[in-house]
Amino acid sequence: MKLLITHTTQYTYSSPAVDSVNELRLTPFTNEHQSCFRHTLTVEPNAPLLGYDDFFGNRVHAFSVSEPHLRLTIRTQMTVVTKAAWPRPGGTRLSAGESWAALAEADMQDGFAEYLLPTAYTGLTEEVRSFADQAADAGQTEEEDVYDWLKRMSRRIKGDFVYDPGATDVHTVVSDMIVSRRGVCQDFAHLMIAASRSKGIPARYVSGYHFVGDLQGGSADFEQASHAWVEAYVPGLGWCGFDPTNDELIGERYVKLGHGRDYKDIVPVKGVYRGSGETKLDVKVDVRLAE
Repeated sequence: MKLLITHTTQYTYSSPAVDSVNELRLTPFTNEHQSCFRHTLTVEPNAPLLGYDDFFGNRVHAFSVSEPHLRLTIRTQMTVVTKAAWPRPGGTRLSAGESWAALAEADMQDGFAEYLLPTAYTGLTEEVRSFADQAADAGQTEEEDVYDWLKRMSRRIKGDFVYDPGATDVHTVVSDMIVSRRGVCQDFAHLMIAASRSKGIPARYVSGYHFVGDLQGGSADFEQASHAWVEAYVPGLGWCGFDPTNDELIGERYVKLGHGRDYKDIVPVKGVYRGSGETKLDVKVDVRLAE
């Protein structure tokens, strides 16, 4: 699937802002599941971009605007060709016993330590542990390997929680959302990550885009946004993608921008500035099939 994606972020200030310093994580990966053929990134006011890779391998662009400005616009366009993520090239499906036993090996624990420890967003509270235990007990069989458990966890989150954009914000942590049982993709991804880590499964937060335009009856009027999902490490298969918001496996409709321990590691646009006025933020995302 060949997708054309435009992502525009605009900050409007009621009084001039100065010394604006920013980081952008808006460059798609090129890997076995997707290839980025074109990528442009522009900033207004014009500013030079410094590119580097962070600890997790995400491409970062940093820039600063020193002079006073009333508006900051960040626009990126990309053309990405995607393919289904399953079966994984070279992957080997282990038996249930082998799959779970591999997670307990010291090399696994040490090699994926950053994806096994709790974070501010994915704290392992009693409520989270209880949810993970209940999900693990419900319907689990001796033949269920790590991959099947993850699929069942994704299905459980989709069925037990209500998608409600007004219920949470970017600061909401799992322990709060699990009580209200309402949230958005960021919240559901954090919950699945926390539940997976509680079972010794390395899991990481992924940001990107989900193409659903052709499922909207051809209408381009529906509101689009960035999306979040989960990658979990399955022994024998490697990193596998799950979308608990929609209970889908990650395939050709998904474009990955980056990954980290939680949302904080992979914020698409973040920065600081000096100024005393109010700030208005507008974000527009368009994902469509390329001609």
